[in-house]
Amino acid sequence: MFVLKLLEQQLDAQVPEDMVTYREMTVRLAERQRPEPDLMLVREGDGQGVHDTWIEPQLVALAVEVISPESEVRDHERKPQLYAEAGIPHFWLVEEEAHMEAVVYAYGLDPVNKKYGNLTVYRERLKTSAPCDLDIDLTRVSRAGRGSPAGRDA
Repeated sequence: MFVLKLLEQQLDAQVPEDMVTYREMTVRLAERQRPEPDLMLVREGDGQGVHDTWIEPQLVALAVEVISPESEVRDHERKPQLYAEAGIPHFWLVEEEAHMEAVVYAYGLDPVNKKYGNLTVYRERLKTSAPCDLDIDLTRVSRAGRGSPAGRDA
């Protein structure tokens, strides 16, 4: 959970005004298909209401899944397939490596084939311009996990 919290805080601090970070919201892909990414960057759009419990996929710029043992297969296999088929342009998988270090696998959508490709792997620092300018200190995850002062005030 602290990985999610740290990522959410850093995204909130950096996203442009026309985007919002969402947590614990579903993406409505179909009537009976509403997966819930751990985090999303969403473009503000018409029809979004404060009481909505789901987001339309065309508003989602980024879906993020933080891997845990109980969600590993679903997060590696099924969710990327669903998000790609829905046209979500960016997808991140966040995993723990040795010594509680975070690694982010960032994928871009191939819109013709509706599959993710263009893999970029980030360790220590995630600096990207897609889906927006972001500079995320991934070392905060391992420092927070070890109980450092930087992690306690995160």
